[in-house]
Amino acid sequence: MGRLDILVHSIAFANKDELKGSFLNTTREGFAMALDISAYSLIALSREAMPLLEKKSGSILALTYYGGQKVFPNYNVMGVAKAALEMSIRYLAEAVGPEGVRVNAISAGPLRTLASSGVGGFNQIAGHVASKAPLRRNITQEDVAGAAVYLSSDLARGVTGEIHFVDSGYNIIGL
Repeated sequence: MGRLDILVHSIAFANKDELKGSFLNTTREGFAMALDISAYSLIALSREAMPLLEKKSGSILALTYYGGQKVFPNYNVMGVAKAALEMSIRYLAEAVGPEGVRVNAISAGPLRTLASSGVGGFNQIAGHVASKAPLRRNITQEDVAGAAVYLSSDLARGVTGEIHFVDSGYNIIGL
């Protein structure tokens, strides 16, 4: 005990009012809160976990969403927060890499969760992804779990700073 093999960051939040209407109406307070909770928390947790993470085999894993790279209806400030989280993954990978600790993220496709219930139009997004993704389906919790096991294990010992998509291939589609 007293050591960690992996730190999983699955923290994100934005006020519900910030996830509807025009992005132009994002408040300063809502913006600051979304970035603090959804992105900065990874940096703070990683800093505190580093003394406990196994050197040469430790792993930090975060969860993100394609809305950090492309615009999705009603995702608004959470998209900006996910973009900040994804860039933080890369900077953290460089910062802790010399210790042998890897930092990666899983960008999961639409998955029915408590968090996704706050995104207006989620069912339409999920339906669109299922019809357009190369695998013609949405993902499952098991799909995400399998990727997490891979990225957290020695099988991914040469992988760091990556955003690993688990979205039935939707991210490769242009339309």
